[in-house]
Amino acid sequence: MCTSDKDATSAPAGRTPRQPVRRALGGGLIATLSVMSIAPCVAKDAKPGPLLKAVGAPSGLELRGSARSRLEVIDGQFRPNRATSDLLWSARTTLFAAYKRGIVRIGGELVDARGYGEKANSSVGSGEIDALELSQAFAAIDLGASLGQGTKAVVTGGRFSLDIGSGRLVGRADFPNTVNSFTGLNLDLSLPGKDRIFAFWAMPQTRLPADAPALHHNVVQWDRESSALQLFGMSYLKAQLRAGVSGEVYGYRLAERDSVDSATRDRRLVTLGGRLFRAPGTGFDFDVEAAYQFGKARATNAATDVTDLDVSAGFAHAELGRSIKVAWAPRVSLHFDYASGDGGKSGTFGRFDPLFGMRRADLGPSGLYGPLSRSNLVSVGARVDVTPSNRWDGFVSVQKLWLDSASDTFSATGVRDRGAAAGRDAGVQVEGRARYWMIPKLLRLDLGAAYLGKGHFLRAASNAAHTGDTHYLYFDAAVTF
Repeated sequence: MCTSDKDATSAPAGRTPRQPVRRALGGGLIATLSVMSIAPCVAKDAKPGPLLKAVGAPSGLELRGSARSRLEVIDGQFRPNRATSDLLWSARTTLFAAYKRGIVRIGGELVDARGYGEKANSSVGSGEIDALELSQAFAAIDLGASLGQGTKAVVTGGRFSLDIGSGRLVGRADFPNTVNSFTGLNLDLSLPGKDRIFAFWAMPQTRLPADAPALHHNVVQWDRESSALQLFGMSYLKAQLRAGVSGEVYGYRLAERDSVDSATRDRRLVTLGGRLFRAPGTGFDFDVEAAYQFGKARATNAATDVTDLDVSAGFAHAELGRSIKVAWAPRVSLHFDYASGDGGKSGTFGRFDPLFGMRRADLGPSGLYGPLSRSNLVSVGARVDVTPSNRWDGFVSVQKLWLDSASDTFSATGVRDRGAAAGRDAGVQVEGRARYWMIPKLLRLDLGAAYLGKGHFLRAASNAAHTGDTHYLYFDAAVTF
C-alpha cells in the first residue's frame, strides 16, 4: 500500500537484543542532506527523479533515493533518569528500486539511519538509530480485474512498509529517523468509484540492536521478524459517502507470545475502528476517528507475570478545520485527542495500545522530544497552518494536556504516580514549524520547535524529573534524488 507524507509513529514492540553481525564502516551510506521517506509505490504519472534520469529512465524501472541531516536539542528533560539536556545529529539515507515486467513487480529499499553526539544516558533508541537496514524486499503480482469487473487487485509478498488510512494505528512516518517494516502478505483491491479494500497478514520487524552501547556506536545488525509477534487485519474505504465526505472501517488483530529469547506482555488484542473525514480544501473540513480495543494482555513482560488481564481500551481523534481564501491561505483548526489509561481495576487493563501508528501530525515531534502518544492522554488544542507561497509553509499549535487515568504512566513520558496524588493536569504543549523549498522538489529546509509547560502532574509525580519546563529545537535539510 502506498505511503504518504504523514508524520508520527510508534516503534514496533517486542525488541530483543541479539549479537551484532557486523560493524558500520565510517559514515556508511550517510549523506549530509535528506528528504521524505521513500514510498513502496509511485503514481503512474510521477515524473522520474534525478537518479532515474541519470540511468536513462528505462521502461519499467523505479529508482529514487533520499538523504536527510538533522540536528536536534532538548533541555528540561521530562523523562525520568535521562540526560536533562541532550543533542543529537542524525543522518538518514534511503535508496529504493523496483522493476516491473508484465504483471510482476520486484522491489527493495535500503535505509541507513544513524545518530551522533548524544549523551551516554540519552533517550535515543532504536526509533532514531537503525544502521544499514533492508526495510523492503518484496514481489508483487498485478491481478488486474480478475476479482471483478472494474476492480484492480495487487498481491504483495515479502518485506514492506504499511500506511493504512490515517496512519494513526498502522503507518509509515517521516519524522522519525527509522522505518516500521513488516514481513508477510497483503492484498490491495481497488473497487469502482475509488473505493478500496486492503487486507494483510504480517510479522512486524523487531529493530536491532536493542542495547544502548551498540546503538550509540551505530552497530549494523539486521532487523528480524518472528511468528511470536503477528499483526493482521483489513480496512475498507468508501471514497464517497456524500459530496466530499469519505468513510473507513477497519479491524486489526495483534497476537504476541513469549519466545526463547524474549519475554513479552503476551498481548492478544483486537482493535475495531472507523473514520469519517473531508479533506482540507475550500471551506470546512473535518476528521473524526475512533477505535475500541479488547482482548487479553499481561501487566508487565516479566517472566513471572502469568496473569492474563481483560483489555478494554479506546482512542478517539476529532478535528474541525476551516480554510480561508486570503493571502497565505490559512487553515484554522480545532483538535481533540483521547486515549484511555489503565485505572488499576483488578483483573482488567485499560491502557490503549497505539500499535504501529504515527503521531507527529496530531501529537508533536518525536526524536529527542515526543512526550505524547495515543495512551493515557486527553488533549484539546488549536492550530493555524499557512502557505505563503509554493515554497513556504508552516504552522503553530497549542494543546492543553491531561491524563485519562491519574494512576497510570502519562502517555510516552515514563512519568507515573501510582497513588494518583499528583492529579491529572499534565500542562500545555506549544509547537511551531516552518519549511522552505530551497530548490523546488529537490532540497527542502525544515525548522521546528516545541515547548512543554509542565503541569502539576509532571512536577509532583513520584518519579518526575525536576528539570523545569521542556524546550526542544530541530533543524534539518532534506534532498530527494
